[in-house]
Amino acid sequence: MERTFVMLKPDAVQRGLMGQIVARLEAKGFRPVAMKFMRIPRELAERHYGEHKGKGFFPGLISYMTSGPVLVMVWEGDNIISVMRGMMGKTNPVEAAPGTIRGDFAQQTGRNIIHGSDSPESAKREIELFFNDYELLSYEACNKVWMFEQAQTPS
Repeated sequence: MERTFVMLKPDAVQRGLMGQIVARLEAKGFRPVAMKFMRIPRELAERHYGEHKGKGFFPGLISYMTSGPVLVMVWEGDNIISVMRGMMGKTNPVEAAPGTIRGDFAQQTGRNIIHGSDSPESAKREIELFFNDYELLSYEACNKVWMFEQAQTPS
């Protein structure tokens, strides 16, 4: 099982979309490993988006990401990083397909509802930025046999 970091940004929180988005992830069969509702400190936001430092949009991005609460999460599932990226849709919501989170809920790149890790390396880095080891849970989902062919079907 692969893990990924997902953040529902301030616009998702303020618009009351958290439940709908989490429900989509659960309906897909992904398993939550950790969740935290928080307001990101400026220093943490700057570390998280460090690869964009020096770009023209960076100050506005940091201001926006620290402007209100976010829901940070770790999810687990088969190929979750690539599947989650597909579920999120393209970064620019105008280009995001209907049925994707951004395609259904967002209108502008600067207010695109959700962030998700783009690689296993990014997922590891982002998870470590926002969560301690003791906050990450491991458990067996009871619906595993109904989700995956290789799981043993109960007799």
